[in-house]
Amino acid sequence: MIHYSKVCLHSIGYELPPTVVSSEQIEERLSALYQRLRLPTGRLELMSGIKERRLWSRGTRPSEAATLAGRRVLENAELDPQSIECLIFTSVSRDMMEPATASFVHDKLGLSSSALIFDISNACLGFLDGMVMLANMIELGQVANGLIVSGETAEDLLESTLQALQSDITVTRKGIKPAFASLTIGSGSVALYMRRTENSEDRPRLVHGTWLANTSHSDLCHGGQRGGNTTLMATNSEELLHRGVETALATWERFSGKAGWKAEDIDRFFCHQVGSAHAKLLFEKLGLAPEKNFETLQILGNVGSVSAPITMAMAMEQGVFHSGQKGALLGIGSGINCMMLGVEW
Repeated sequence: MIHYSKVCLHSIGYELPPTVVSSEQIEERLSALYQRLRLPTGRLELMSGIKERRLWSRGTRPSEAATLAGRRVLENAELDPQSIECLIFTSVSRDMMEPATASFVHDKLGLSSSALIFDISNACLGFLDGMVMLANMIELGQVANGLIVSGETAEDLLESTLQALQSDITVTRKGIKPAFASLTIGSGSVALYMRRTENSEDRPRLVHGTWLANTSHSDLCHGGQRGGNTTLMATNSEELLHRGVETALATWERFSGKAGWKAEDIDRFFCHQVGSAHAKLLFEKLGLAPEKNFETLQILGNVGSVSAPITMAMAMEQGVFHSGQKGALLGIGSGINCMMLGVEW
């Protein structure tokens, strides 16, 4: 368990891709498969709770997406790029194996050559891990501030999955299940400027957190490039759902053990969003009030590492999460890993 007293979440911003793709449109592309397997239309939205997701223009790199959100934060907070002391890139999506994608973002944002820059990769938990790493450095006085960015690009995964399902005339109802999660993925970007807290300021602060690794289940979701530039992912969605919630329950018992952070003390929850069934089971098992869960799943889909922070950003933007409240970021990522962070405003 970690505790912070000096970490301010000064400014958070996001960028939504220009193209909206509905679940209905995805099913239209799979109409031949649906007819052959006698699958009812509307199944994708019904099972996932996702009405639509957003995609970047073809060829958009993760660094470009992350730069858009980073630039928005710098402009909104009127920050000098040269004042940023640390940059952490945290997406599942990366430009390439080497160099670090943070290098490209650093250059595009015009940050100082003295800024510490690196990537963190931990499936959908990357951004929350980035918050912890930067908070540790701020708390220890190693840096005064830093910028965390994430730019998820789902275009290749979604297109490769659709083409694979369209071309495989032998796929069965059972065989389609490992690809289902790939149809829920969306794109987006988010950035967060964190700095050392100043006295008597009305801004949210990162104050509490804990995590848990349950890596005996690291075989439930595998993704990557296969056969050249084809990106595919295989997910045991049902088993991942139950083992993920199981891990979240154990993490929640640790998180809520700190005074002032029980379920009734928290005003808003911001979760990594996989599907409506996942959220329902998660809140039932943890004994949390569903009405406290602010969701963007229906319009954004599963945006990987962007999901939880962009949801918090939208809640702040809409005045749903505001001064005087406590919020909790609940993250679950394949691996299985879980992290929960407490934000007090």
